[in-house]
Amino acid sequence: MSQQAHPPHQAAEPETPNLDFAGTTPYEDYVKADVLTHLQHLLSDDPAEMVFLVTTQVMELWFTVIVHEWETAARALRSDDVPAALAALKRSTRELEALNASWKPLGQLTPAQFNAYRGALGEGSGFQSAMYRRLEFLLGEKSASMLVPHRGAPRVHAELEKALHEPSLYDEAVRLLARRGHAVPDAVLDREVSARYEPSDAVEDAWAAVYAGDPDDELARLGEALTDVAELVWRWRNDHLVATRRAMGAKSGTGGSAGVAWLEKRARKSVFPELWTARSHV
Repeated sequence: MSQQAHPPHQAAEPETPNLDFAGTTPYEDYVKADVLTHLQHLLSDDPAEMVFLVTTQVMELWFTVIVHEWETAARALRSDDVPAALAALKRSTRELEALNASWKPLGQLTPAQFNAYRGALGEGSGFQSAMYRRLEFLLGEKSASMLVPHRGAPRVHAELEKALHEPSLYDEAVRLLARRGHAVPDAVLDREVSARYEPSDAVEDAWAAVYAGDPDDELARLGEALTDVAELVWRWRNDHLVATRRAMGAKSGTGGSAGVAWLEKRARKSVFPELWTARSHV
């Protein structure tokens, strides 16, 4: 009689995960969750202040990730590595979507609810965010005056000053257009990169030529990836505007800003402008 084959012996899997560690857990060592979850120091008795503070802190973390992606993309473009740049830009669009969703918990605030803890902000305002300023610098929105609020924090000030004097993500894209044979004037290529980027008819013509060609060309895919970024930044600005208008109307913002009026001006400004205007000429 033949004997029935038996499967090889397999070690029994533990029914429970390892729970005994000599120090902190490996998860804690990597994520630093204990640090993150004890950074909330409330300044009012209003229970809604917690969601405002945590949401703002989450936004700062998303700014950090997105800055990392755009700096990665800028370095890749500088090295003519368009696939690496596209990968970083694609990741950043998902991260921008998550960032923009951060407005959801704050978008329903009534004036009374916001006023309950607004005093705790003092002169604090989102425009003072150094990481958000780095994000704007990478978009080409440069301004040396925006370093002034950070003079008291040497490391932060040095990082911002470095970012101010480096080419933006869009500068690198325009320089790539020139290296790929498009007629970009020296005045654009050699511009003072610490100044705000200003639209150029020649750059508009270059993007129009890209879009009139093969849609699967690297430059066409780069243009669309940058446009995805620009659209999501525009949505961020508009969501910020709507949330602020709903919470405080047309009153002056914290920190002496013009509040809604300033946000309205920002929302009207296009990111990577020639990528939008070139479409009228294709």
